[in-house]
Amino acid sequence: MENARELFQIMTRRFGLLNKNCCTVGDRDVSLVQSHILYEIGRQHKPSMQEIAETLGTDITTFSRQVQSLVKMSLVRKTPDANDRRIFTLSLTTEGKFVAGSIDEKMNGYLEDVFSQMTPFEKETVLRSVRLFNEAMGKSDKCCNPVSG
Repeated sequence: MENARELFQIMTRRFGLLNKNCCTVGDRDVSLVQSHILYEIGRQHKPSMQEIAETLGTDITTFSRQVQSLVKMSLVRKTPDANDRRIFTLSLTTEGKFVAGSIDEKMNGYLEDVFSQMTPFEKETVLRSVRLFNEAMGKSDKCCNPVSG
């Protein structure tokens, strides 16, 4: 039987998930966490900070610092909610949409290149397997918690 952990370690390295910056767009270096935040803000309609933090499974304090850095980079707009001033909604600036779109294009290009090395059946098998794996992870009580020794 293959070592499952080793397979995931290799995939993590090849995806560049251990790199400090996942993406450079123009003169902007965006970390992996920041790229996930941009993606989720773009995917949802004016989400609150809490909604995105929950979607990403990040504590609000760490998330808040990341959002602040994206605001300083002029990629994200943080707006107080009209009905409840304690709640802030997030949206992408024009530049934020461009950066998020560029990252999306790069990732899709990379995935297209990887999938071009496979037959259509192999590609569908991988996607179906990843879907099944994601569903199983969602059902696990241990999912998304830091490993403690």
